[in-house]
Amino acid sequence: MADMLKDKVALITGAGRGLGREEALAMAKEGCNLVLNDLGGGFDGSGGEAKIADIIVDEVKKLGIKAVANYDSVSDFNKAKGMIDQAVSEFGKLDIVVNNAGILRDRMLINMTEKEWDDVQAVHLKGTFNVTRHACAYFREICKADPKLKFPGRIINTASDAGLLGNMGQTNYGAAKAGIAAFTVIASMEMKRGKYTTVNCIVPVARTRLTTDATPKMADVMSKLDGSGFDVFNPVNVAPMVVFLASDEGTKVNGEVFRVVADRVWVFQGWHTYNSISNNGKIFTPQELAERVKKELMKGAPRKETLMDAIGSMIQM
Repeated sequence: MADMLKDKVALITGAGRGLGREEALAMAKEGCNLVLNDLGGGFDGSGGEAKIADIIVDEVKKLGIKAVANYDSVSDFNKAKGMIDQAVSEFGKLDIVVNNAGILRDRMLINMTEKEWDDVQAVHLKGTFNVTRHACAYFREICKADPKLKFPGRIINTASDAGLLGNMGQTNYGAAKAGIAAFTVIASMEMKRGKYTTVNCIVPVARTRLTTDATPKMADVMSKLDGSGFDVFNPVNVAPMVVFLASDEGTKVNGEVFRVVADRVWVFQGWHTYNSISNNGKIFTPQELAERVKKELMKGAPRKETLMDAIGSMIQM
């Protein structure tokens, strides 16, 4: 047992399977006590089984770490607050939040229903807001009570290349995940002012129900081993980055978005301009824009990175 997170307390949402499970086990091995949230539903959010959260709680306890289960949905504002309250009630404090819960309702835009849009936003974007909002209020409260505290909190969100780079059939999921990345950057700015908590974001590419069961065509890709037998898309590969960001060593890392795949980590710069045109102090006419946008403004535009670019080198290992 290591001690990078010794005596810390973390809340992990969507902790029962996939990335959340590996994050829970990795954090437990570093000495972190845990509130493990999982609704226990299908990859589309349907149904619910309490045993999913109970199983990971039992696994953590076998490591000699204290853990409790939570079965609520992150999409409920008040129940999200209950998760924070549960951590404080059970362990006397909260140090870390990992927002991992997610579902998929993939559909081409012209066929997507309002419910398919709303349900995905509710779990991913609203769920991240709900938990983070209440966690930030808690961190602010303890900092006000003890002015010597500086950045006692750690919040790690989860985005996706489906939002940052785009992926057909996932306008709902991609929009939510891009929103989470933007939410991370802004929340980190606000929390930095009071030195309440760091807020960072990971963009994992890993083998989970969302990349196999929900997307069967990706199952073979997600089972890829490299030439040495390394399991490229095993979700266990992502967990160390979460442990680092959650630790005291991560104090000076704030407002960043990292892609984590296999044995590699990238850092995103986000939206940025690469060119501009000017009209010498006069408003552009539509005709002038028609002549100059493609010819001048977009000239030399770098090729946009795609989802396959992001994982292509991994597949070829």
